[in-house]
Amino acid sequence: MSAEVPEVLDAWRMVAARRGFEGRIPLSSLSRLREVLFDDAGEATFALDFDRDALQVPYVELRIEAALPLQCQRTLERFLLPVQVVQRLGLLRADQGDEVEEAALPPGYEALLVAEDGMLRPLELVEDELILAVPLVPVKPGSETVERDWPVQADEEVRANPFSALAALKKEH
Repeated sequence: MSAEVPEVLDAWRMVAARRGFEGRIPLSSLSRLREVLFDDAGEATFALDFDRDALQVPYVELRIEAALPLQCQRTLERFLLPVQVVQRLGLLRADQGDEVEEAALPPGYEALLVAEDGMLRPLELVEDELILAVPLVPVKPGSETVERDWPVQADEEVRANPFSALAALKKEH
């Protein structure tokens, strides 16, 4: 983690001061993300900018760049998935918890509920966005799909037919 980025910060004070932070974090230090990675080699660079927009909506803009090591589910090989995230999170007070306030966010904003004390963990935001960037089924770009018709053997087709035993009984009587 960069020395400039505090572990915990007050979101409302950062918005008022229009603060920005930049940093690097090794993927190995993101425990929840490590569970979906092939290995934990590499790092992520990120930037957080706190401000208010023209409508006076408080937000944090998050920019992240990383190369995530994943396992291709088609070839079972390791590959690096390049990730570039730019996300604007509208800051909402958790104590109000009002869905109306979330619906009032401008288009392109995602809601982020901030605790009553205003404390926010920036590295958790980075980790959350990286987890969301991991595809459900990682596939290495350029790998070919495995498509082939396998012919069914005649004896397998007879065994697979549940009524074949009944046909045999009918012949006996």
